[in-house]
Amino acid sequence: MIQIHQFPLGPLQTNCYLLGCEQTMQAAIIDPSWDGRNIFAAADENGWEIRYILLTHTHFDHVGGLAQLKEETDAPICVHPDAVDMLRDSGMSAAMFGLKIPPVPPPDQFINEGDIIELGKLQLRVLYTPGHAPGHVSFYLPEYHVLFSGDVLFEQSIGRTDLPGGDYDTLIKTIREKLLTLPDETHVLSGHGNPTTIGDERIHNPFLQG
Repeated sequence: MIQIHQFPLGPLQTNCYLLGCEQTMQAAIIDPSWDGRNIFAAADENGWEIRYILLTHTHFDHVGGLAQLKEETDAPICVHPDAVDMLRDSGMSAAMFGLKIPPVPPPDQFINEGDIIELGKLQLRVLYTPGHAPGHVSFYLPEYHVLFSGDVLFEQSIGRTDLPGGDYDTLIKTIREKLLTLPDETHVLSGHGNPTTIGDERIHNPFLQG
C-alpha cells in the first residue's frame, strides 16, 4: 500500500508531495517547493526514510526547499537533463519575483522517458511531459492509478506557457498524447491546487475541448 501526503508550501502555495511505501517505509519527496527542513521533519516524525528527491521541473517555486532537504537527507536529486540549466538559475529566477531561495545543489541522477524508479515495493514510471518548462517530467504509478503531473495539467486548467522554455502547442500535444491516454480513474496530483482525475479533465477542462 501507499501513503501520499500533500504539502502546499511557499509564497505560491506549490504542492510538495511525500510518496511512501508502507511495507518498507521508504519515501520520495516530489518537488520540495519550500521549507526543506520542515518537509524532512514531517517525514522523519512519521518514520519515513527519504530515498529520493524527485523534481518534475525546476522552476524556483518547485525547488525552494531543495537545498535544505538535500542537507538533511543526502538523498539523490533526480531530474531530467534538460532541466539542469533552469535548476542552476533558479535563485536568479526567484530574485526576479522579489524572493530568495538557498543556493541549489546540482542533481545526482538524470531521469528520462520510460525510466522506472523503484521505491520499496512501488514502481514509478517517468513520463517526459514538455511544454510548461524545459525537461518537465511526470511520475506515474500505474498500479495505483496515480499521476504526479507537476505543472502540466491542473483541475480545469493547464500549465502556463509564457515563461522561458514554455510552448503552448507542445503542452497541448503532451497532455493529449501522454496524459489523456491514461485511464479515466487516474488521480492527478498537480503542482498547484486540488487533485482531479483524467476522466474529469477529459470532460470539463476548457483547454482540452474540441
